[in-house]
Order: sequence, then C-alpha cells, then structure tokens
Amino acid sequence: MSNKPLVKPLVPRILSALEVPALLAVPVVMVATAAAGLDATAGLTLLVALLAVGLLFASFEASRPPLRQLMPTAVLGATAAAGRVLFAPIPDVKPVSAIAIVAGAALGRRSGFVVGSVAALVSNFFFGQGSWTPWQMYAWGLVGYLGGVLADHGALHRRGVLYAWGFVSALMYGAILNGYYVLGFVRPVTWPAIVAAYAAGAPLDVVHGVATAAFLAAIWKPWGRAIRRVVAKYDLSTR
Repeated sequence: MSNKPLVKPLVPRILSALEVPALLAVPVVMVATAAAGLDATAGLTLLVALLAVGLLFASFEASRPPLRQLMPTAVLGATAAAGRVLFAPIPDVKPVSAIAIVAGAALGRRSGFVVGSVAALVSNFFFGQGSWTPWQMYAWGLVGYLGGVLADHGALHRRGVLYAWGFVSALMYGAILNGYYVLGFVRPVTWPAIVAAYAAGAPLDVVHGVATAAFLAAIWKPWGRAIRRVVAKYDLSTR
C-alpha cells in the first residue's frame, strides 16, 4: 500500500507545529548572541529572521488556501502597504499593524502574518529595500499572527484589550527593529548603548502605538464585519 496519502497531510501539521518555535527563535537568538558578544551577531540573527518568515509563508502555502481565500489576504496586504505609503509624511503614523491585526482576527493567524509581511516587503519598494526589510516583515508579521492568536481566544472582543494590543504591538515592533539596529550597528554592544538606542526610539514607538489603536478604532468593526461576511459567504477556513 502506498504511503503517499498518509505522508502528505503530515507536512502542514509539521509546519504548523514549527510556527511558534520559529517565531520565538528570533528574539531568543537576538538576546543570546548579544549576550555572548559574537562578531557575527547581525548576520546570524538576520538568517534566523529570514528562516522564520520563510517557514510561516511555507506553512500558509501548505494549508492550501483556495484562490478565493488568497484574495482577501492579498488585498489586505496591498492595502496595508498603500496605507503605509499614504501616511509616510507623518512619522510613525501608519496603519500596517492595525490592518495586520484585523487580518489575523478575521482570516486566521497565518493570514495575519502574511498581510503584515507582504505590507513591509511591498511598501519598501517605495521606501527602499535593505537589511531592515526581513526584520520589518518578521515584526509586522508577528503582530498579525499574535492578533490571530488573541482572536482565537476571544480576547479581542473586548475593546480595551483590542486597543491595548494595538498599542503594545507597536511597542513590540519597535523593540524588534531597535534590536536589529543595536545588533547591526552598535559597537561595542553594552547596556548603556542598548538603553540609549531604545530610549531614542521610544517616542516614535509610542506615537506608532497610539496611531495603531486609533486605526483599530476606525476599522475594526466595518472591516471585520465585511471580511467575516466574505468568510461566511465562501465558507473559507480561517484557522
């Protein structure tokens, strides 16, 4: 008897089981390499971030979403990218985190990750690609992924939790990008240098957090209702 029908379903399950370890590996490796004082810190952490992003995209693809399910994810990713470009004149006021959270809540955590990652990649064709792009893809993808996880547990039904996550998610995004800056450009990596780097970015991170909560207040109900209508109409799987 052929084992192929039994083997194929294992791939999505294995990739799904690796999602959380892959996402956690990035901050763990960042902290570990910085503490160890490795010379190849920037390159090693960038590789881990790239692998995490690749695994999440592979997991999304392995779930074999039909075209009608890919479309809402692609549209939201493009909308988030366009929104980032549109609000470019206002520093750190950008809708990407909010849209990624809505996508994760309405379409599932993997779609939330893809929306955040695609928004970073596509919008950087306008802002400029560089070593920061994979970090932005990882960080905004993580925002959407965790938004989906929180929605799975019903936490985002409470407006206070929703807005709090919007604010905290922006701080998390900033913490990851500040970590990339420290590991890539600060030498030597010392506690005073780390504190100075994070302190310099804190005001902008707070603005990003307030803006994300405000965008969520504006789009959560109408966008979520519209997406859920599409999910119900076409019987889409969101988990």
